[in-house]
Amino acid sequence: MIRVLLADDQSLVRAGFRALLDAQPDIEVAGEAADGEEAVGKVRELRPDIVLMDIRMPLLDGLAATRRITGDAALCEVRVVMLTTFELDEYVFEAIRAGASGFLVKDTEPEELLRAVRAVVDGDALLSPGVTRRLIAEFAARSKEPAAEGALAELTEREREVMALVGIGLSNAEIARRLVVSPLTAKTHVSRTMVKLGARDRAQLVVLAYESGLVRPGWLG
Repeated sequence: MIRVLLADDQSLVRAGFRALLDAQPDIEVAGEAADGEEAVGKVRELRPDIVLMDIRMPLLDGLAATRRITGDAALCEVRVVMLTTFELDEYVFEAIRAGASGFLVKDTEPEELLRAVRAVVDGDALLSPGVTRRLIAEFAARSKEPAAEGALAELTEREREVMALVGIGLSNAEIARRLVVSPLTAKTHVSRTMVKLGARDRAQLVVLAYESGLVRPGWLG
């Protein structure tokens, strides 16, 4: 059972998400929060698998709340997905740096929301491939100069190749087709790369791919 915490200051939004999620046999809403402070407290209390976190909330915004959650070692298993009104909300990029696993537009189709929740738990694609690639392109345009490659020293040549493909937005299935390996093998390579680099999830692996210089702006396929 996938346990979800809803954090949004609009009760109508929370009610809509709850109705959709609770109707699924493999998903349940563990709790709700109306502001960032309450969200952090509920995460510590309930330990959900995923937090659907609105960016703009009173007392503590979603970005600051995400930093508190992802910065707490005791909550390392909790994944945060940001909710935004616009696909390229400027705060989304900071949220990814802060450790968010991805983001969803509030008016996304129900099927996409459900697919996204399951994908994040599974550790596969960062949500919608189309939205992900736009996010990566924008992130790349704003990113700082590449850091030294020392962080990648522990990776094998194949793991570097896989990390680069993750960096341009490919899912495990797409990586498998590109490298002519099984999806399970591709997933294993991604997982080992994350462990070696200490990446919390796939989103952070994308950030590291750019910040290390393994992938650079303009390389999107």
